Amino acid sequence: MQSKEHWEKVYTTKAPNNVSWFQPHAETSMRLIHNAGPGRDAAIIDVGGGASTLVDDLLDGGYRALTVLDLSGAALDESRRRLGVKGESVRWMEADITQAEFENDSFDIWHDRAVFHFLTTDEDRKAYVKQVLRALKPGGHVIMATFGSNGPTQCSGLPVMRYAPEELHSKFGEAFTLLAHEEQLHHTPFGTDQQFIYCMCRKMSQ
Repeated sequence: MQSKEHWEKVYTTKAPNNVSWFQPHAETSMRLIHNAGPGRDAAIIDVGGGASTLVDDLLDGGYRALTVLDLSGAALDESRRRLGVKGESVRWMEADITQAEFENDSFDIWHDRAVFHFLTTDEDRKAYVKQVLRALKPGGHVIMATFGSNGPTQCSGLPVMRYAPEELHSKFGEAFTLLAHEEQLHHTPFGTDQQFIYCMCRKMSQ
């Protein structure tokens, strides 16, 4: 996993809307979460969602059991400041996702936009998938967004992995069924375009 110091520097030296992955609203993620069909009391985790506005939109949509995890405390602080009292119901976790502690079957939906592609070693990827297997309920959904096959080879000065949908699904293995995938051309605040792929998988029921 990339160093905590790197991400703390990013979020203490740049405004949240001045990073390449910024979205005013995570519309694709919201649509896929809605399509997964959970009730508003579904337990949802947003991995790497520290300064993302997805949590704002989920709260506005009536979702009540939200967890936001990020390696950067500064990123989490940004969202807490932005949400104020409204964010008091959110569980904020400052942790490395490959090492975070979760109870078994904690979540109905596991959402990750732009963390998994930073895992450039097989060891880290396996540790990540192990976390999903433990923490996601049987029948729960994984919504994963990474750079696509034609996406950037670096982000924030760090190397990244690129995936086709089938390649991404293969990293999670037979315990997950690929339900849908789509491509998104993300327009960065700097006027460039980045290819993302979104995959939605369901964990097999036990």
